[in-house]
Formats: sequence, structure tokens, C-alpha cells
Amino acid sequence: MPEDKMQLQRWELKYVIPEETALLVREFVGSYLDLDEYGAGQPNFSYTIHNLYLDSDDLKIYWGTINGDKNRYKLRLRFYEDNPNASIFFEIKRRINDAILKQRGGVKRPAVESILHGHHPGPNELVSGDPRQLVAVQRFVELMIADRASPRAHVSYLREAWISPTDNSVRVTLDRQVDIEPNFTTRFRAAFDNPTRVFGDLVILELKFTGRFPGWFTEMVRALGLRQCSASKYADGIVNRGEAEFYTLGSDPPDPYRSAAASERKRDRIDRIQNILHCKVPA
Repeated sequence: MPEDKMQLQRWELKYVIPEETALLVREFVGSYLDLDEYGAGQPNFSYTIHNLYLDSDDLKIYWGTINGDKNRYKLRLRFYEDNPNASIFFEIKRRINDAILKQRGGVKRPAVESILHGHHPGPNELVSGDPRQLVAVQRFVELMIADRASPRAHVSYLREAWISPTDNSVRVTLDRQVDIEPNFTTRFRAAFDNPTRVFGDLVILELKFTGRFPGWFTEMVRALGLRQCSASKYADGIVNRGEAEFYTLGSDPPDPYRSAAASERKRDRIDRIQNILHCKVPA
């Protein structure tokens, strides 16, 4: 199995940009970073990522993003293909203030259903002997049970990734064609039935780094006039598609998010997405 190059702890800046700017970013970062091996030889240098997000019946995790909770996380299962023998990756993406922390464990597909019913995997059910991956899946199960989380949404996109040639300290990704639709099952298939394109034809640029903000990042941001903004594929996807489609029948927002302030934050997010999609404000 190829080495897992995921950055476990990093800082992450996001930008929503048009395709013409994305091509300029590609030209710029190509002087500093190498194309990710999975994108080499692929159309548009990109490979497909599929995520099955978990949430509670009342969308507690989603509302944590809308409310801007400082210490929040997402639970998702990541897969890359329809192959029934391909691994599924259990991921926790946690935000603590401005830092991003990720835990990830790869699991053989026959064991996934049992884990989603609250069972911890055995050593032979993992794709790696790295003890950190076992800890990641165990922690995933604990959070899933505590939140009563279950499959909620299928999100996919095309990822163009550039990585540091010497270490894992810098990574730049360009995500295109972000699609979402409700999915309450453990159906790991790439095809959608009726997806919603979350950000239209725009591209999500993410600058990821583990240490100091690289000087050439500053140069690129200034040269291309990039403007930092928030962009959550899961939360913005639900807002764009329509929140009601993702609730379990009869569920309502959890009490902390019924407030007028929470509703105002959601309206602001809706307005921001619409402004970006219609190019009314700089992305």
C-alpha cells in the first residue's frame, strides 16, 4: 500500500476561485511543488474523492459548522472507487481554533458495516499495522456513538493535488465539481442519483502547511489577488441543496442552534454562497 501522506496537523487557508485563476495557480505552484502521484497522467491532473459524511438525526455536526463552534469536527468515510475490495478510510477532521487535526484509519470493506454498528475493528480488518490507524478508528466509533451519527450525505469532487518534493510540510489542492446528495445508507458507490453542484463551476483552492506560512504563498496570494473565505463542502452543500432533505423525518435543529443568532448565521452563509456563485463579490 502506498505511503499515507496525509498531514495529521496543519493550518489550512481556503479560497473560492474561477477556473481561469485556478490555471494560474497551477502554473505558479508547479515551480515549487510536485504533482501528486495519483493525479499524474489523469485528465486535468485530477482524481476523484468520495466522502460519506455521518451526522445525527438533528444534524448536530452540520449546525456546529453553521454556528462557527471553535472546537468542532466532522466524521466521514472516504473511498476512491466502486471496487468492493477497495479500502474505506474512517476520518475525523477536527478544527481547534485555526488548526486542523486529522485522524484516519483504513479498513477492509467487509468490516465497515460492523464498525458502523459500534464495534471496534480487529487487527486483521485494518489495512495497516500502524497503531495510530487503530486509535483513529476507535476514536471515530466513540464519537459516532456519542453523537448517534449515521450516514447522511455523499459528497464527491475532483482533486488536483500538489505536494512538497522533500517533505510533507506543504500541500496545495484544487477541488472541482463538488457534488452532494443525501445518502442514509452504507452504499459505497460512485454514481449519484440526483446530485447538487455545490459551488457551480468554481474551484476550491486550499493552501495547507504544517509550519510557517511559506513566503511564496504570500507572493502567490498577492499576485493573483486571492481573497480568503470559508468553504465547507459538507455544510455548504446542505445549505445549497436544502437542509430539510438531510434531516431524519421528524427531527429538528438541536436546542443550541434554534436561536435567532444561529438562524442569522445560516442566512449569512446562504447569502455568501449565492454571492460567490453569481460572482457578486470577490471569491
